[in-house]
Amino acid sequence: MDYAEHLVPAADGTQLYARDYAADRKDLAPIVCLPGLTRNSRDFETIAPRLAETRRVLAFDFRGRGRSGRADPATYRPDQEVADTLHVLDSLGIDRFAIIGTSRGGICAMAMAARALPRMAGVVFNDIGPKIDKAGLLRIRSYLGADPRFAGWDAAVAALKSSNPGFGSLSEDEWLAFARRVHREVNGKPRADYDPALARNFPSAAQIEAGQVPELWALLDVMADVPSLVLRGEHSDLLSPATVAAMHQRHRRLDSATVRDRGHVPFLDEPESVAAIDRWLKAVDGYGTTS
Repeated sequence: MDYAEHLVPAADGTQLYARDYAADRKDLAPIVCLPGLTRNSRDFETIAPRLAETRRVLAFDFRGRGRSGRADPATYRPDQEVADTLHVLDSLGIDRFAIIGTSRGGICAMAMAARALPRMAGVVFNDIGPKIDKAGLLRIRSYLGADPRFAGWDAAVAALKSSNPGFGSLSEDEWLAFARRVHREVNGKPRADYDPALARNFPSAAQIEAGQVPELWALLDVMADVPSLVLRGEHSDLLSPATVAAMHQRHRRLDSATVRDRGHVPFLDEPESVAAIDRWLKAVDGYGTTS
């Protein structure tokens, strides 16, 4: 499916990129797709065209990722990413929206509730919650910022297999498609498509081991009436079943689904993901119009 492209300068001049999958329907809340820490708008190629059959879909590159500009590493923070996202939405005249947030994007969705709750029609948390497990954080810490040079796509796929456990059922073609979503080509060779300086604002291994990563339950409480869905990869090392259960206890309008044969994070095109997102969309479309 075709999409428009936007480059919008942030307040500090950093160029912010978004894909815009337009749809004929103007009465339904647009879907805003926010990617994971090292991911980009291409991560949503698995789902955006299907969603755009009925509504507008915007997929973002946070600053320092994909086609957005690189910036002062001190600004690679969720609060800045929320400000950037709202700035782009304002520039496009979009007031009310629903969010699909993958990992870091889900953290941004929680932070957005503190700033723009009346504008939020719904949230999907893709393998993320208010409490993040140490094992997953340490795994991400182990490779974040390394900026390897790959000889070719086979090497990039091999690196992905090593750093992304829990996806044993993927075919070689699916692994290659995954690799092409998270890498760019430089002189014909794949490179990670994010600024390695992202690592500077990520907790250290010592901080993670010491439990110094804050939990975000208070932010989840703010949005307890917003139609929400949490997807958990069956083999996720970042989001535990216990955290999902605790989210249900605190959130009045939360649905959940486990995605088989997936680690962190599901691709959103799996049967379990598709069915759960379709349920969520019905709740989003009724939010604010029914009691």
